[in-house]
Formats: sequence, structure tokens, C-alpha cells
Amino acid sequence: MWTVVYIARNRAAGQRVCEMLQREGLLVKVRPLGDGTDKDAVELLVPEAEAEEAHEVLASALGR
Repeated sequence: MWTVVYIARNRAAGQRVCEMLQREGLLVKVRPLGDGTDKDAVELLVPEAEAEEAHEVLASALGR
């Protein structure tokens, strides 16, 4: 099962966060919201078993 761990405001921002998570060894899917244009938000999903690790990476890297 896949779990949403981050919602980015646009595809470019989502891609940057996706690459950061992938560098940490996490498997990531990007799912568009809206009609799928570059300006639309995207969800970043990871396998449920990796969600806690993904949140830790995001918290550390994004200062939350």
C-alpha cells in the first residue's frame, strides 16, 4: 500500500522533493492532482513501510 507523505504546490517542486527522497534510498511515486499540468500540485507517495523514514527525511531536510 502506498502512503502520501508530501504534497507539493507544483510538479517542479514535487520533483525536487522526490529526488531528495530517492537519494535517501526511498521508493517514491509522484501523482498529479488536478488536471495534471505543470502548475498543479502533486502528491508524493512511498510504500507504507517507508512512510516514517520519509517523514524523518522531510522533517530534517525541510526544517519541520
